Amino acid sequence: MKEIFNPNLYHGKHKNKNFFEGWYYKIVDKRGDYKLAIIPGISYADKNGNHHSFIQIVNGTDIKFNYLSYDINDFTFNNNPFRICINSNIFTLENMNLSINHDDLHINGNIVFKNIVKWPDNIINPGSMGFYNYLKFMECYSQVCALNGSIVGYLNINEKKVDFTGGKVYIEKNWGKSFPKSWLWIQSNSFKNRKASITCSLGTIPFPIKDFNGFLIGATVENKFYNFTTINRSKINIKTLGDDIVLTATKKNLKLTLKTYTKPEDFLVLKAPIKGNMISSVKETLSGQVYMLLEYTDSNKVIFNDIGTCTGVEYGGDLFNHFN
Repeated sequence: MKEIFNPNLYHGKHKNKNFFEGWYYKIVDKRGDYKLAIIPGISYADKNGNHHSFIQIVNGTDIKFNYLSYDINDFTFNNNPFRICINSNIFTLENMNLSINHDDLHINGNIVFKNIVKWPDNIINPGSMGFYNYLKFMECYSQVCALNGSIVGYLNINEKKVDFTGGKVYIEKNWGKSFPKSWLWIQSNSFKNRKASITCSLGTIPFPIKDFNGFLIGATVENKFYNFTTINRSKINIKTLGDDIVLTATKKNLKLTLKTYTKPEDFLVLKAPIKGNMISSVKETLSGQVYMLLEYTDSNKVIFNDIGTCTGVEYGGDLFNHFN
């Protein structure tokens, strides 16, 4: 029950097959010149020989991807307070200490996360997935650990000192057996005019009786939080424009419009879990843009209207045939 009430924690203590868990740290420097996603995790596949821990590294500046595989015993964890270690790399919700020296990839340094903005929750609806965390049979669970936050510190990346002080951090995680049959993810907290953030996840979710389309959208503007989710009976509509989408979400008198702008050459192929096995199946960029409009429909009042840069956009499966 402790892990249900605090989804940020590690859930794999008693797992030994058909299980994965991974944390997604997206960091962007103050000017938006350098953007990285660091994804530590663990994979318990169906065969013992495939068990391993890993760190995936998405370099959105140089458009490079690395998958670093480690021994299963290189993964250790502590849930009080939360901390995971892979080899000599340490990850918490307050800092990240990296010591990666792998072939032609070298990342070393410590960065600290400040002013973390969390997804509001309660006992009935713990974490960003709410009461779905209580269901034991779902194939994949998700948690937004930090909608927004600031960074202090720097990393040495291939002998180049990159100062992330004043930059932005976003943290989420997933765990279970497999990723959804299909999904879309959009995220940015790099807006020019006001302090804001957006995270949007949509997926076709396997369910015992019938698969369903689930979505989890959270936006912050200054100190106010707005959410559009399957749980609160929001409605969504998606139109495709090549690799880009126009999405509208409505809830009572609130309306959110998102429009992505990406370039095909900026996408990389990452690995995602299928029954615990890490398979190359994720298409992702950190170099997109997202237009975000949040408004009241009853008064035509605009709450927020801006374009987010350093936007993460990710696709998997055949999402649009399921949502359209």
